[in-house]
Amino acid sequence: VQLVESGGGSVQAGGSLRLSCAASGYYIGNYCMGWFRQAPGKEREGVGIIEDDGGTSYADSVKGRFTISKDNAKNTLFLQMTSLKPEDTAMYYCAAATYLRRCGDSWKYIAYGSFYWGKGTLVTISS
Repeated sequence: VQLVESGGGSVQAGGSLRLSCAASGYYIGNYCMGWFRQAPGKEREGVGIIEDDGGTSYADSVKGRFTISKDNAKNTLFLQMTSLKPEDTAMYYCAAATYLRRCGDSWKYIAYGSFYWGKGTLVTISS
């Protein structure tokens, strides 16, 4: 399984970015997938997930600003980020559940070992 993120960069506060995660050796349509992030000096945290059927859940900190979507035909996951804030600065990681079709309401508490991980893409937001 290989997950390759792209689309990171540096933007000013209030701007937008769209991250992509291309999967190979794995069909994203069958499983829960998610985006996580890790800011310098902080623990990794969940941004949001998308279920096998397309249902989504988000962390409160990004709700209303970030949107997760996927293109099953292209085997690609997306994270559209708008109204970006300096506190959104982090390395963003794509995650693919190893066996869960649905992550459910407790997605934030799923062990990280239950996901395959990409290497991340850096997002830097300046004020």
